[in-house]
Amino acid sequence: MVEAGATLDAILGGRLKLRQRRDGHRVGLDAILLAAAAAARLIDVGAGVGAVGLALLMRWPAATGALIEIDPELAALAEENAALNGLADRARVVVADALAPKSRRAAGLADEAADLVVANPPYLAAEVARASPDPRRARAHIAGGGPAALADWVFACLALLEPGGRFVMIQRADALPALLPAFERRLGEVALRPVHPRADAPAIRLLISGTKGSKAPLRILPGLTLHEADGAATPLAAAIQRGEAAL
Repeated sequence: MVEAGATLDAILGGRLKLRQRRDGHRVGLDAILLAAAAAARLIDVGAGVGAVGLALLMRWPAATGALIEIDPELAALAEENAALNGLADRARVVVADALAPKSRRAAGLADEAADLVVANPPYLAAEVARASPDPRRARAHIAGGGPAALADWVFACLALLEPGGRFVMIQRADALPALLPAFERRLGEVALRPVHPRADAPAIRLLISGTKGSKAPLRILPGLTLHEADGAATPLAAAIQRGEAAL
């Protein structure tokens, strides 16, 4: 039974079922792209209703994970979704402000405890974007401190990541100038994969990954194209959305 104000939806070709708020932020393609990664001990920072973390756990049956969410109502939905998909024994939902070390410690989150940390931070700057009147949607989309807030997300994620562990995030392509200084001397082997709506269109997103403490140089990977000229999903994009392909 789905509670009032929530819907029951499915992603990954129907394999992962999600209860999520009818209003507020809704799970979309960014979450599916971010979930095309691999790990044994993962942390999903800003997990919302759990789409990314649970998709990763479904993809990798030996993995365990912590899903960090500041909003208690969304965290409760994430717990329901873990149970709904038979993942409650491997997914720990934590209500905490991931950007605040004191909040993380109070919730029992140890630094350098994960081999993969994933994040889908807010991608619009407050000074140029018009915030949604819905507070949850605004929190999911608006970075209150602009470039500084994005750097804070990077620092928090890397604090949770063990040396040699992998960090993966998805962000707007135009956020790259704000992110690169945050990576400096902290994250190496940075790989940028542009995400294009069509082969002839500019990138709208960047999938960004890197290794904590590595000194390897930055790489720009081949772009991921989402749609053919006729609007149909490309074979790789369709396989990712079905949960059949990883990046």
